[in-house]
Amino acid sequence: MKRTIIVTGGAGFIGSNFVLLERLRGNRVINLDCLTYAGNILNLRGLEGDPDYVFVHGNICDRDTVRQLLEQYRPDAIVNFAAESHVDRSIDSPEDFVQTNVVGTFRLLEEAREYSMSLSPKAAAAFRFLHVSTDEVYGSLGPQEQAFTEQTPYAPNSPYAASKAGSDHLARAYYHTYRLPTLVTNCSNNYGPRQFPEKLIPLLIMNAIQGKSLPIYGDGLNVRDWLYVEDHCEALHLVLEKGKPGQMYNVGGRCEKTNLDIVGTVCALLDELCPDSSFVPHSSLITFVKDRPGHDRRYAVDCSRIEKELGWKAKQTLSSGLKKTLDWYLDNSEWVDSVKTGAYRNWVKRQYNMD
Repeated sequence: MKRTIIVTGGAGFIGSNFVLLERLRGNRVINLDCLTYAGNILNLRGLEGDPDYVFVHGNICDRDTVRQLLEQYRPDAIVNFAAESHVDRSIDSPEDFVQTNVVGTFRLLEEAREYSMSLSPKAAAAFRFLHVSTDEVYGSLGPQEQAFTEQTPYAPNSPYAASKAGSDHLARAYYHTYRLPTLVTNCSNNYGPRQFPEKLIPLLIMNAIQGKSLPIYGDGLNVRDWLYVEDHCEALHLVLEKGKPGQMYNVGGRCEKTNLDIVGTVCALLDELCPDSSFVPHSSLITFVKDRPGHDRRYAVDCSRIEKELGWKAKQTLSSGLKKTLDWYLDNSEWVDSVKTGAYRNWVKRQYNMD
């Protein structure tokens, strides 16, 4: 059955991949995005002219805009990706993270609550609010500690993680207090096409192609659980369709790797894909830099619940997922160039009369 979904932050990395997959499934998507530095409308260029895709330039903090969209499009679900999401930026500008991630989520929940009260009992029971979050809310793990479960106490160590923890708590509270049918997912590190190059893997790819240094924090032994973005989006679709309201679901790739493992694999794949590059072996470009404050040593999530209850499992291995990612970046030089030069930001300013 065709559904109408309001997706917030749908021009960003994970959001745009989710929007594209939902359109392939035949669902109508209304994309609300304020197009900050990491939101790139070019991520969704393939949907131009699609009558079942609507882009709205706006902010989740603007309740009037959110209310208007709810009244106009009468969605069956809201999927909230809208967030400031980079740890380094949160250390420099924590207030931006509190404003978007906490205040913005609160305002979105308030409008969703009022909207759900206007629905028929049947439509209200079917309505869903899916809040997409991160494993960083759980804090850091030691080398031998068990992976995070949905029962792990929150212990955020950065302003970013703390702001996401706050928004998770709000989503949970709106279910328990108001019976708004919320769902929360906490994912591990995503990678794949359309990721803004402040994140590790696209930064490595773009720097290596240009022969620039490949910066690795500290000793490079920080461990993350890596998840291919389309696998994550498939999980979100299942949670939206079959998840139990009020429930949390961890989504991980069962793929724990150190940052050194990642850079080594990326370099080896680039050596294979670009054998004539003057920068082979690309591993010679690796450079260690001073560690950042509050850098969690290890994340790992136990995704047993979503596997057992909803039947989801990550399809891509690290090797196959990185190969797909590298192929995309190598085949989409126009997108890469627009991000590197800031041309996409100039286009956004012209298109939306932004200062």
